[in-house]
Amino acid sequence: MPLNMIVCCKQVLDPEAPPASFKIDPSTNKVIPPPGVPPVVSPFDEQAVEAALRIKDQQGGKITVLSLGNNLLRDVVKKPLSMGADELILLEDEAFEGGDSWSIAYALATAIKKIGEYDLIFCGRQAADWDAGQVGSGIAEILGIPSVTVAKKVEVADGKAKVERVIADGYQVIEVTLPALITVSNELGEARYATLKGIMAAAKKQPAVWKPADIGLEPSKVGAAGQRAKLLKLFQPVKEGKCEIVAADSPAEAGAKLAARLREAKLI
Repeated sequence: MPLNMIVCCKQVLDPEAPPASFKIDPSTNKVIPPPGVPPVVSPFDEQAVEAALRIKDQQGGKITVLSLGNNLLRDVVKKPLSMGADELILLEDEAFEGGDSWSIAYALATAIKKIGEYDLIFCGRQAADWDAGQVGSGIAEILGIPSVTVAKKVEVADGKAKVERVIADGYQVIEVTLPALITVSNELGEARYATLKGIMAAAKKQPAVWKPADIGLEPSKVGAAGQRAKLLKLFQPVKEGKCEIVAADSPAEAGAKLAARLREAKLI
């Protein structure tokens, strides 16, 4: 049976950018975008798109991608379309800036209610910038639907999803009744590459753009105004390292001296 699927995707600073390129503005507690480094779709969200595409490949259906932010780059947020998704909706407005996990989840859940029919909602296990891992579960809670986190495999049959969920020493198999929300982990495997045909098709598609008023959001619940968490300080950790050379006349003596030094430092 064809499914209606929604995938939430976030535009983020490229996590592969050199650490030295990241700068913090301490007065605003914000990251300064590194010059010359374009943003990307969060890699975990790409894997969420891949999970939806695998289901679509097997039994058909429609994939709607939902993205929230401001000044979103069309070439970036259209990538899921070039991979094979069908529709793109952008929650794009200055009011959406500065939100925390709750206000972002609330906005996305409100937009999903406007979309209406859905069987599965996919999110990445966490965003590749803040790594909080809270938005997906928050959406499910607000919508009042079951959720399964850190999935490595998803199969759908008879109105239920069977999910292999990653745990510390292996995985669990969980069955959940639809509609449901699933967050996808990197153990799913690499997301597929966009094809030339897909890129050309995506270029022709225009996303729908919704403002807060279009989905009935109260200004007090949007972006920074809707925050329930307060960021006290944002800073780059200082990493310091020391190197001590163990000199010896032979490998055996070097090993003995190293062991003695490690015991002295209470490392062994």
